Amino acid sequence: MSQTAHKFNPTILREYDIRGIVGGTVHAADARAIGRTLGTMIRRKGGKRAVLGYDGRLSSPELAAACIEGLTSAGIDVTNIGLAATPMLYFGVYHLEADGGIMITGSQNPPDYNGFKMMMGKKSFFGADIQKLGEMAAVGDWESGQGKTEDLNILADYAARLLKDVKPGKKLKVAWDTGNGAVGVSIRAVVDRLPGEHFVLNEKVDGTFPAHHPDPTVPKNLEQLAAEVKKRGCDFGIAFDGDGDRIGAIDSKGRILWGDQLLVLWSRDVLKAYPGATIIADVKASQVLFDEIARAGGKPMMWKTGHSLIKSKMAEVGAPLAGEMSGHIFFADTFYGFDDALYCGLRLLNIVANSDQSLADMRDGLPQLVNTPELRFDCPDEDKFRIVEEVKARLLKAGAKLSDIDGVRVSTGDGWWLLRASNTQPVLVARCEAADDAGLERLKVDLKAALSASGVSLPDEAAAGHH
Repeated sequence: MSQTAHKFNPTILREYDIRGIVGGTVHAADARAIGRTLGTMIRRKGGKRAVLGYDGRLSSPELAAACIEGLTSAGIDVTNIGLAATPMLYFGVYHLEADGGIMITGSQNPPDYNGFKMMMGKKSFFGADIQKLGEMAAVGDWESGQGKTEDLNILADYAARLLKDVKPGKKLKVAWDTGNGAVGVSIRAVVDRLPGEHFVLNEKVDGTFPAHHPDPTVPKNLEQLAAEVKKRGCDFGIAFDGDGDRIGAIDSKGRILWGDQLLVLWSRDVLKAYPGATIIADVKASQVLFDEIARAGGKPMMWKTGHSLIKSKMAEVGAPLAGEMSGHIFFADTFYGFDDALYCGLRLLNIVANSDQSLADMRDGLPQLVNTPELRFDCPDEDKFRIVEEVKARLLKAGAKLSDIDGVRVSTGDGWWLLRASNTQPVLVARCEAADDAGLERLKVDLKAALSASGVSLPDEAAAGHH
């Protein structure tokens, strides 16, 4: 390799992955350097084999090829599983007992983005690890060698593992929307072997995402699925993000079940087998979730948003289940503890198939609070963390009751509001939740005031709340 060192654009070295705009902040040379540096780190820990996969984005094959060049030039043997959803890559690392893994994926970002999710051994590679990777590449602190590459199709093994945890019950009718994302590779291998009737939308993997953007937290991206559920009289519908590690759900009435509502159902199920267990959710989750975990005999724990951060905390405290508002859900009771939306869909199927209630009934049975959706508004990467710190300092000075686990979550008599900086995009994220509409309005006034003191205005769409 001709490269002697490599400097990354600092904006792409995120908290829990590396991500940026292809041709702008991310290039093949970056992929090569990531491969070589991670390969070096794996070798120095005594490892010799990594698994690599990539999503359906148009830039992914080129970045994957460069990444493989980098890994092999550090003396690492690479098993290339090809086009796959991110959870299939995670599974590959476990199944093949590899020493690390790299997934080329832009996840839920627009088509011109791409990035890298990494594993060191079976652990997430994030935070200080990513900064260390940047520092090593900058000085060319690399091993040299000649690793081998093999292509391996692991789809049959992966599908068999997912299906192993299916519990037969009543036959259901389910619609699945892969959103032209990478789950299209694996969906048929799973749903064609399930009891009941199953309809798959947007199955063809297409990195331009022609049907709709694959982000199941955005209501308009679920409209097609909701229409299909109603048209076919389905029991419910499941949606995925672009790389298959986040889930969305629609009940038979076409209503969205958000990540924290789904977590209530999964928590109740898991706590039957693991009474008293700790269950983790991120700071964006509804108070209802934390209350319902406690009511079902579990120990709720609030933690930082971010798939790697949650996974690490989960392993640290031995939690059998964790999840995020964004639809990253992690089962470690009978599964590996990583976020696999297709597996989560099967676990939801189990619950509904073995209950005398429909998913709509279960949703109706949850305490009904009023909340805003997740409010995301543009804020430059160089400003977003500073603004959150300013808001926090003013709140503390004013004696506010708050949690600063991740950003600020402020509790008042009406409920709570949250402000945090996204780790993946140049945006600030906010959310409010109250017992009623009047309380929600007061919380929004508080949030707007906190932001305006830092010269930031909350966009108009923040006015909408949902029940």
